[in-house]
Amino acid sequence: MTRFKFLSRLLIVAALFGALAIPGGCSWIDVKQREFIFRPVKDDWRGYGGEADNAQIRIPVGNNGDTVAAWWMPAPTAGAPALLYLHGARWNLTGSSSRIARYRQLGFSVLAIDYRGFGKSSGDVPSEEMAYEDARAAWQRLLTLAPDARHYVYGHSLGGAVAIEVARHNPDVAGLILEATFTSISDMAHQYAWGWLPVGLVLTQHFDSLEKIADVDAPTLFIHGRQDRLVPPSMSEQLYAAAKGPKQLLLIDGAGHSNIAWSGAFDQVQTAVHTFFKIPTAIDASTR
Repeated sequence: MTRFKFLSRLLIVAALFGALAIPGGCSWIDVKQREFIFRPVKDDWRGYGGEADNAQIRIPVGNNGDTVAAWWMPAPTAGAPALLYLHGARWNLTGSSSRIARYRQLGFSVLAIDYRGFGKSSGDVPSEEMAYEDARAAWQRLLTLAPDARHYVYGHSLGGAVAIEVARHNPDVAGLILEATFTSISDMAHQYAWGWLPVGLVLTQHFDSLEKIADVDAPTLFIHGRQDRLVPPSMSEQLYAAAKGPKQLLLIDGAGHSNIAWSGAFDQVQTAVHTFFKIPTAIDASTR
């Protein structure tokens, strides 16, 4: 059972049996939603080989001493474009190491973060608002780390919703890359449940990207595998249709939710990134 199927059933049970009317029910359903949407992991991904151990920095966030763990990987070329990398649910940064390496190969300096609750960041259970706050703090740090660069934002799956929130409030975002991103948590819940049930009554985490994408002025590249079994590619099509700024949609045959970066299909991503954003040349990160 996928996490979204489980979340749908959780929401349905809460709606049908009045969890909100039970003392403490509001808090319980909120925490459970956050747990099952984010699925935060503290431990390193088993395939991580320590490639970024020397790239770790910390970013203060909030007013209570919390910090966000991050990787800062500058490109070897002065003035290279700089990318804020926002991962999706479940795996922390170590599970994104291969995808991050790919974007470094495209010529980007990369600042990648773990939301609070993930990896070495503070906290235990993230929330939608916490993730937005973490990404805003990281964006400000990226501006200071690479002051002379053009600045981009990338988000995979859930990270795409966070990336949209950053881009809609920052007109200095040079470009936005969204991979396998959904329209909203409500829409995802309805993918695995009966649409007539009152899921909205108990939903506390929304990530309503379809409502927000029209506020993004930055050029936006939408990427989605046609064989994605978790987030339907039709959701990227809906986001693309709703976007008002310069945009391109790249649907990749044979690709699923998480395998584009390490498949032959990444050549299509490279071409799209370089032509759409007018980034002139790829830089092999292995030369660093």
